[in-house]
Amino acid sequence: MSFDPDEVQSVLRKAWSLSTASQWTVDNPAKGQCNVTALLVHELFGGDLLKTPLPSGDHFYNRIEGRRYDFTSSQFDEPIAYADLPASWAEAQRGVTSAQRAALRMAFGRFRASSG
Repeated sequence: MSFDPDEVQSVLRKAWSLSTASQWTVDNPAKGQCNVTALLVHELFGGDLLKTPLPSGDHFYNRIEGRRYDFTSSQFDEPIAYADLPASWAEAQRGVTSAQRAALRMAFGRFRASSG
């Protein structure tokens, strides 16, 4: 599976739902999706899991081929001052259920297949 960040972002926006994160809303579909999204992107495309501490808790995202990709940054009103701290799979998995991971994986695969 090749990594096209624009395609990944587009597919994620369609794949996110209340099934993938309980904070999801129609007005802010990326809200609460950082952990589950970072884990899926890491699983599919490799790279590194990264985190930045925020007042609301750690925010997770990815680095692939040396470049930062934060597919859920649109959930925030203010720009993030990224710390790019290494994160473990276990850290990113906290607060994500296996059902949420499975729901995102399934929806991502379905929407990706229908987009290309």
